[in-house]
Parts: sequence; C-alpha cells; structure tokens
Amino acid sequence: MKSMFVTVSTTSFDELIAAACSPPALQALQSRGYQKLLLQAGWGSLPQPQPSSSPAAAVEAFRFKDSLAEELQSADLVISHTGAGSCLETLENGKPLIVVINDKLMNHQLELAKQLHRDGCVLYCNCRTLPCTMQSMNLSALKPFPPGQPEKFASFLNKVLGLQ
Repeated sequence: MKSMFVTVSTTSFDELIAAACSPPALQALQSRGYQKLLLQAGWGSLPQPQPSSSPAAAVEAFRFKDSLAEELQSADLVISHTGAGSCLETLENGKPLIVVINDKLMNHQLELAKQLHRDGCVLYCNCRTLPCTMQSMNLSALKPFPPGQPEKFASFLNKVLGLQ
C-alpha cells in the first residue's frame, strides 16, 4: 500500500495539514496511486474527518510520537514543513520529499527549500500550490542526498582545539 506521510514536527502548521487533506490533494494522491495518508499535526489542529466523496485513501492523524523514524521508513513520499531537521532526517532516510514553505513565517525556509531544490534533492511549494505539485511531481528526477562526513568536522575541530 503506497503511503504519504505529512509532518510539521513540533510546530503548528494548520495550513499544511488542511492543504494535504483538501479534496484536490486527496484526488492527486489517489491519481498517483497512494492509498494511505498519515498526518503528524504537532501543536496544530487535528483534521476533522470529512465524509469521503471517494474511497481515495485511508487518512490517519496524530500529534506527536517519541520518534518519527518508523513513519519515515514506511512512507513512499514525505511532505514536510521546511524545518531543517525534518528535511535532513527525511533525506538521510532516502525518501522523496516535498517541502512546504510557511508563507506566514518567511524566515530561512525559502532559502533552504531553494537550495535543496537546486541540489535536485526536493520539490518545494507553498500550501496553495501543494495539490498541483503533488499532481505533477516527478519523483524519479530527485537525486539522493549525499551522506554526511562527520569525521571531517571532527578532524577540523581537533586541529582547531590543538588535540592533533
């Protein structure tokens, strides 16, 4: 069963949750072969069950879990707020990612989304354009995120601190 996981981490981003549950988004989900939508709403509002106009997808929602590792591993597609931690954790798990910018914040999110997009690792949009992005997405064009090299940082830090 193909599944899509939407996460806002520890924030509140009701617009993203609503956009992911909107009829156009659910239609795009169904047309792309996804049967399950799992929403992590954080401090925001949990979506209200809507009478289904089609048997498009099973929709489940929760606020928090100790870890989202299981949800990330089982998802075929992740849609996330543009938090750096959420983006990196998803990409490090090798999952296709659509990042959604919160237009109300406009802090570092746009810069992060644009850079990850330029690197070919993610698609990005805002809440208004999410259904269209879901409908037109070409996930096979996304590049794998390069693995980190913590040993290089450790070596640099040891040199700076005079430990080498």
